[in-house]
Amino acid sequence: MSIDPIILSQDLIKCPSFTPNDAGALDVLAKALTSIGFECTRLPFSEEGTPDIDNLFARRGTKSPHICYAGHTDVVPIGDLNDWKHDPFAAIIEDGILYGRGASDMKCGIASFVAAVSEIDDFDGSISLLITGDEEGPAINGTVKMLKWLEEHNQVPDMCIVGEPTNTHKIGEMAKIGRRGSLNGTLTVHGTQGHVAYQHLADNPIPRLIKILDDLNKWEIDQGNDFFDPTNLEIVTIDVGNKVSNVIPMNATAKFNIRFNSEQNADGLTKIITNICNTHSENHTLDINVSGDSFLTPKGDLSELIEQGIKEITGKTVKFSTTGGTSDARFIKNYCPVIEFGLINKTIHKVNECVKVSDIILLKDIYLSIIRKFFSS
Repeated sequence: MSIDPIILSQDLIKCPSFTPNDAGALDVLAKALTSIGFECTRLPFSEEGTPDIDNLFARRGTKSPHICYAGHTDVVPIGDLNDWKHDPFAAIIEDGILYGRGASDMKCGIASFVAAVSEIDDFDGSISLLITGDEEGPAINGTVKMLKWLEEHNQVPDMCIVGEPTNTHKIGEMAKIGRRGSLNGTLTVHGTQGHVAYQHLADNPIPRLIKILDDLNKWEIDQGNDFFDPTNLEIVTIDVGNKVSNVIPMNATAKFNIRFNSEQNADGLTKIITNICNTHSENHTLDINVSGDSFLTPKGDLSELIEQGIKEITGKTVKFSTTGGTSDARFIKNYCPVIEFGLINKTIHKVNECVKVSDIILLKDIYLSIIRKFFSS
């Protein structure tokens, strides 16, 4: 039985699956996968203080080698509905373009992979899908816990493709072999509130915060390397919560983010940030949160499969890159080699998110080529 990737894409888009609500998207996917011989296991997870999340693991075959496709069915909010050309959950096709929230990120990519697998009758090994509903959210009750479940049940794959949209203009341009790490910092410098005319009775925290931020802004962290751009720090907000001009505030807070490459690690960056803060302030609070470490998948069997599959279908030589934000590949890399490859990312998270119908078919053909090469190698 062959599955039409366009119809499956539309069925998935019609589910308004804002994180953490599944809205039936996993039911749609499980029905399609069951029809082509997959055994589907729902993996709901919960943790106090976070939303409950439903996830899906589907596998066809029981032996090695085992290739996995990882993705997510949750989507970001639509923004202003009035700005959309079509209802974001109507999955309208106009002039060869499919519109809808989650089209490129990444429901159509999932549909392309499922359709590709549906065209394979026999193979000696296993194919699986690891689909979460918690990628756009806090990513606590999704891929991380699913991977632990796979390990506990002896189902860890040999390699994994994450179907995030990786191309800028045309399918086959780019695949992601790594990602930068992401460190978020919240710094609050404490002082003593008081009247601006009696400054000697107060302690203004703002000048100290400015000195710290100046040092952070001037900090040349590294020069990058062959695979990564230089590590980058961005100050994203400064707040004192002061609505008047005659009061020295008690606290001054700033937030910053560091996207770091493989030359750095979170502990080393935190140590330097702490020293800079201590140089200018004896009374402050520094909160560091790391949402992902940098990683790199070295060239090997997986990169060769993807390179060859893209070349066979498109004639293009894919560029392997580490640009962009974080993805769930940052968790999968602890278990097996992982590379990201999917649709075009030009409209992700935007109003009028869309995908060319021809690109969905093209991606399906590339995935099919990769899978066939995997089992013939």
